[in-house]
Amino acid sequence: MSDLFGTPPLGEGASGLQDEDGDVHRPLADRLRPRHLNEVMGQDHLLSQDAPLGRMVALGKVSSLILWGPPGTGKTTIARLLADVGGFAFVQISAILSGVADLKKIFETASLQKRAGRSTLLFVDEIHRFNRSQQDSFLPHVEDGTITLVGATTENPSFEINGALLSRMQVLVLHRLDAAALDALLVRAEQLMERPLPVRDGARAALLAMADGDGRYLLNCAEALFDLAGDEPVDEAGLARLLQRRAPAHDKDREGHYNLASALHKSLRGSDADAALYWLARALVGGEDPKFILRRLVRFASEDVGLADPQALVQALAAKDAYQFLGSPEGELAIAQAALYLATAPKSNAAYKAYNTATKAARETGSLMPPAHILNAPTRMMKELGYGAGYAYDHDTEDGFSGQDYFPQDMGRRAFYNPKERGFERDITKRLAYWARLRAEAAGRGEAGD
Repeated sequence: MSDLFGTPPLGEGASGLQDEDGDVHRPLADRLRPRHLNEVMGQDHLLSQDAPLGRMVALGKVSSLILWGPPGTGKTTIARLLADVGGFAFVQISAILSGVADLKKIFETASLQKRAGRSTLLFVDEIHRFNRSQQDSFLPHVEDGTITLVGATTENPSFEINGALLSRMQVLVLHRLDAAALDALLVRAEQLMERPLPVRDGARAALLAMADGDGRYLLNCAEALFDLAGDEPVDEAGLARLLQRRAPAHDKDREGHYNLASALHKSLRGSDADAALYWLARALVGGEDPKFILRRLVRFASEDVGLADPQALVQALAAKDAYQFLGSPEGELAIAQAALYLATAPKSNAAYKAYNTATKAARETGSLMPPAHILNAPTRMMKELGYGAGYAYDHDTEDGFSGQDYFPQDMGRRAFYNPKERGFERDITKRLAYWARLRAEAAGRGEAGD
């Protein structure tokens, strides 16, 4: 199988890439679909001899797989070529267009094929679109070898694929195509068309950037340029006129949505204002709801800045109000301002940790009553029971601090909040230390009185 991993001869050119029937009416991307795994671009981490697919090819044995990656990275092509490697009967369906009846027919045919001595490779595009029961229907047929299942998905399999099915399949991650791989695709297109792409160098680089790692989109754009550009190469302005700029890939209800939110949050936490602005812009350009971003900023102000800068929450809420007042795009500047404030603010998660610790203690201690001396006593019976007895009104003390205990009697005093030595929390630390000293002195006086 070593020939599958060699470099195609330099002289192969257009004749080596032209499809057998010479059908020039088929889309360019389809006519350039690789015939061998060594022609698949940008996935060497899977296809080299010591990589997962390379080892499968060397053994001539293909196992059930999930191919996870962005659009236009070769998932369908790889599945087709793996079927050739293993001598499978190849069946392709889309989870968007197929249902239970279609699957039943496929399983019945695959069972007949198996009895005749031939295995079936079933390729399911957009496999994450199948519901749980549909995914479960694959299990017995994968387990008994009736089918080898190869599913393609652009979504995180750990979220979208049933655990039982996922445990029987190997997940392989395909990378978005880098500039070198995309440019190599353009060279193949030029070989097939037997003429250079009619673009200047700057426009060629802009075209690669527009593709955003999607080889199929790039070839579709190249085909449009071959058809529309004419004899004179176009510059970047001409490219923009001929081709509509592609919106960045961003599914607002799927993993990309959470990836960008995570990238923004962690850039803010790391006090990297420039990275935070980039991820904020990526989300907004990708069509993210600005209100979702504002909710994240408000949460960040409490979780990661907290009392190190009490103005952080004020700034985040002010950005929310400004955006609601102005709308897009004018209000987006207020969001950027809040992001910059949060990124450059001192950071402390002391309030976040204190609340979590207090919540855990509240669950553990159940329904312990407050100490009697801090309970109100609106009725005679409650007064007779000792409610409010011995309560010290703090403003009546010399220091405005009585030092009384406010925890349940059976719980004892606990420390939840430990401010950081950053920003405004430095002052809070001094206050807490002052009150701790006064509390200890009050306790000492009480013991002396006893």
